[in-house]
Amino acid sequence: MTAPHMPFVPPKKPGTSRPMHRYFLNLLNRSQRLFITLIKVMLPVMIIVRIADEFGAVAFASDLLSPIMSLIGLPPEAGLIWATCALVSMYGAVGAFIGLSAHLDMTAAQLSALCAMMLFAHGLPVEQAIVKRAGASLIATTALRLGAAVFYAALVTWISNTTGWLSEPVDFSWMAGGETTVVATGMDGWVEWTIQTIKSLVVTFGVIVGLLVLLDILDKTGITERITRGMMPILRISGLSRDVAPVTTIGVLLGLTYGGALIIDEARKKNFPPRTLFLSLAWLSLSHSLIEDTAIMLALGADIWIVLVGRVILTLLIIAALARLTLLIIAALARLTLRWQREPEQLATDSASS
Repeated sequence: MTAPHMPFVPPKKPGTSRPMHRYFLNLLNRSQRLFITLIKVMLPVMIIVRIADEFGAVAFASDLLSPIMSLIGLPPEAGLIWATCALVSMYGAVGAFIGLSAHLDMTAAQLSALCAMMLFAHGLPVEQAIVKRAGASLIATTALRLGAAVFYAALVTWISNTTGWLSEPVDFSWMAGGETTVVATGMDGWVEWTIQTIKSLVVTFGVIVGLLVLLDILDKTGITERITRGMMPILRISGLSRDVAPVTTIGVLLGLTYGGALIIDEARKKNFPPRTLFLSLAWLSLSHSLIEDTAIMLALGADIWIVLVGRVILTLLIIAALARLTLLIIAALARLTLRWQREPEQLATDSASS
């Protein structure tokens, strides 16, 4: 008696839905953690800006900063946003952007210039403390960041005013959570502000998810690694040592916090000379986190040629000039040292001959 025929059942292939399911759960968790971290910074700033606006402080600050910002071709509200960025953080400035969106009247060039200023100088108390710990002058690198920010913004606005490039007005209604009409005051103003803020935070969460997906795609496709390899020759052209180029590249792409920590560790191991540390940290101070921070500015509506290409070119020129200048200073100090050493020998020779 033969055994009953059993139908062939092909083995189940491991499905792709489970890894995708895990990825989306992980993406949601990462987005949620980052969103909560940002809200801790952004929401207090947004509330402070709203209270300041209610009591007329925004108008007062605008009048106070108007002469300074007009020198570089930006509206007075831009000064409050940049001050928030420089003293608090990039995300605090985004909160100020949202809080002031009803007051902003800017062209695409002005928005891009302000975003470039934010990229050059943000979170100075925290980031410059890392720079100092890593071995560079806090005063020199801070002055470098502020000076580069003001100069570059003035250059961008001057070019726009001269040529008409990026002179179209920017619509900030999406940032305010809807069409901006008459700004209400009192309790009605707070209710309207709360609704618009909730809408803005929902948009912010969506932007965060999109940024994380983009970063994952760049990483999985190897684009981030290729960008890293492509950056190293540029860093060397600027005068950086080959030894410090890899860790500087990481900081340039991922952020000063990461790059500064790596430089601190490498300096402890390899005992880099002060000039090498200064040039590396000066580059990191001017241009870092080129992927994430630049993506945030692009999400605000900035032009990529201004906030990325032009900023990197200016950084390269500044660091190359600093590299030549420091070499000249070292050579001059070496000559003075030799001269000081020869003078006692010459005096001794003269005394012996007499």
